[in-house]
Amino acid sequence: MSQQVGVIKRINGSLVVAEGLRGARTGDAVYIGELKLIGEVVRISGDLVALQCYEDTSGLRPGEPVIGTGAPLMAELGPGLIGEIFDGLERSEIELWKLTGPFIRRGVRLAPLRRDRRWRFEPRAKPGDEVEEGDVIGVVQESSVVEHRILVPVGLQGVIESIEEGSFTVDDTVAVLVTPDGGRVPLKLIQYWPVRVPRPYRERVPIDRPLITGQRVIDTFFPVAKGGTAAIPGGFGSGKTITLQQIAKWSDADIVIYVGCGERGNEMADILTHFPELEDPRTGKKLIERAIFIANVSNLPVAAREASVYMGVTIAEYFRDQGYDVAVIIDSTSRWAEALRDISGRLEEIPAEEGYPAYLGERIAELYERAGRVVTLGRDKRIGSVTIMGAVSPPGGDFSEPVTSTTMRFVGALWALDTELAYRRHFPAINWLRSFTRYVEVLEEFWVKLDPQWKTYRERALAILEEASRLEEIARVIGEKALPNDQRLILLTAEIIREGFLVQNAYHKVDTYCPPERQVKLLKVMIGFHDLASELVKLGVPVDRIRSLRSVMELLRLKEKEGLEEMDAAYERVREDLERLRMEYEAAGVMRGT
Repeated sequence: MSQQVGVIKRINGSLVVAEGLRGARTGDAVYIGELKLIGEVVRISGDLVALQCYEDTSGLRPGEPVIGTGAPLMAELGPGLIGEIFDGLERSEIELWKLTGPFIRRGVRLAPLRRDRRWRFEPRAKPGDEVEEGDVIGVVQESSVVEHRILVPVGLQGVIESIEEGSFTVDDTVAVLVTPDGGRVPLKLIQYWPVRVPRPYRERVPIDRPLITGQRVIDTFFPVAKGGTAAIPGGFGSGKTITLQQIAKWSDADIVIYVGCGERGNEMADILTHFPELEDPRTGKKLIERAIFIANVSNLPVAAREASVYMGVTIAEYFRDQGYDVAVIIDSTSRWAEALRDISGRLEEIPAEEGYPAYLGERIAELYERAGRVVTLGRDKRIGSVTIMGAVSPPGGDFSEPVTSTTMRFVGALWALDTELAYRRHFPAINWLRSFTRYVEVLEEFWVKLDPQWKTYRERALAILEEASRLEEIARVIGEKALPNDQRLILLTAEIIREGFLVQNAYHKVDTYCPPERQVKLLKVMIGFHDLASELVKLGVPVDRIRSLRSVMELLRLKEKEGLEEMDAAYERVREDLERLRMEYEAAGVMRGT
């Protein structure tokens, strides 16, 4: 790539204005000043070029050089991504620590993928094979659970002239491709891709498979599909981060990419500390062996937050193209939007609502549009997906603020966190009245295989919870005992569903993850209890008498039982106790009648 050289003319925080940078294009990466700080061209006006610097600009002076690379901000893609911790510019924070200590020096340039590590490459193509973009030419076993598939780079096709098996670094040539025009192109384990450009695919396919998270309120009530989008807004202390961490730990995605965008360092440190210790419920291996972290915490430059989100999605698309289901968790998109607002203000653009740029909705839509389930490039037609889930941090929990209200327009599922629920120690604090999902119909086929009545259980449970919310308002005025027995039963069932199904303990060895078959069985038991109890209420049995049964109260602890047979046994105990109660009251009625 050709380099252009200019000089700094003006500095305004993270915005640097340079002149003389001829030939620069919007989006090009640049090196700013004597320290060669990384930046990006965001505006060109005549001979003046506005640069967004991704590092602290303290100490920069007008007159220092600016070097244009002639290329956009690129992601390095290849073996070595899994289990790594990157910053927003894809620099390994593990290697940065070794190089600079705990405080990262500015201007440090570090190759994202280690050049000294060798990988065992096994060919899947042979000399003479015709290949096209996206074809798998070989594999590298990157971790015990992830087979890294080496693809023909986008835009290339031809005939394999030679290919070798052996141990290689990412820069070594593993094959030579002869293109239709007679050119010879070396193929390596590494590829490059501009982070702001979505990677191409053959076609989109319907999203009809759920992303199982192990969190009951999400999977059963407000599910997200593989290839779908979800947002989780909530005020301070409502549990956004711990909920997203639970999804990162237990979701059944093949690869999990966790982007800590502007979050507190101690929260990111917590997930980085515990992830390596956790076991994957699917494979029995460590979860770290299918995870990638991008840690761009709150004390790092604001501008780099924007790049970190695109970096995470680009890496996700790369693994999607290998045929994997990838979950991208962004915590949080509000901090990313703050970076947009910061640079927009420094560019003196006309602000829209609350100072955010007028193109905020466009950027949010572009981000979530990169999710999807697709047929990848290549002749073997692999299917992969990218699911994007982003936290939103509205000030004061106000869902009408621009980032939250705009995000709600573009996502398929909303998990609305409620500060009041969090204060009552109800976690996950997802409000079942404000949340929604658009994926129930497309995912119904999966759930009815577990139980044909799944949709009925779900709809009835939500109806009971909604009716209970209405009755609680009345009960606050007249008192619960003034309500009729049938309404008091709804309140009792709603309490059992809330405490015994919706509340989930992230630190309990059984309750932290609930597989789909246990979720269905648990909800079936609770709806079954409500039906049996309704018959007793019609006979005049007081709800207090039903509540006093020990087997009924055991339903609250049923979520901590691991086996399905224990749930069947618990339901049988409830049925027997309610049957005895029914016979007791029927007998009392006969005696009164005689």
